[in-house]
Amino acid sequence: QINLAESGGGSVDPRGSLRISCAYNYARPCMGWFRQAPGKEREAVALIDNLEGINSYSDSVKGRFTISKDNAKNSLYLEMNNLNPEDTGMYYCAAGSNLLRRCPRIAVAGPSDFSYWGQGTQVTVSS
Repeated sequence: QINLAESGGGSVDPRGSLRISCAYNYARPCMGWFRQAPGKEREAVALIDNLEGINSYSDSVKGRFTISKDNAKNSLYLEMNNLNPEDTGMYYCAAGSNLLRRCPRIAVAGPSDFSYWGQGTQVTVSS
């Protein structure tokens, strides 16, 4: 059983920065971050392919967000810079099953590709 627990969300001013974390008990080949704004579908924002060593980002966050992982701490991070109100939402840590050996292309990655989810952490960007 994979357990994921997010932390570090909060409120921040536009153009501010925030880092959210995800503690896990076991890593999987593909892990990442999704977000869901009120009334919108859950979307992938950053994926980390642990076997290929490749990170990928949605167009909306590319250049502003950075996904990283600390194997010694069993933690996944999302560093978010130059935040804007459109970044507001619940952020979820996700992990694929061991059958998901490669991360899907992020433009088509959906919640059904991932088997394990955290409870989410709220990020609110407003002045």
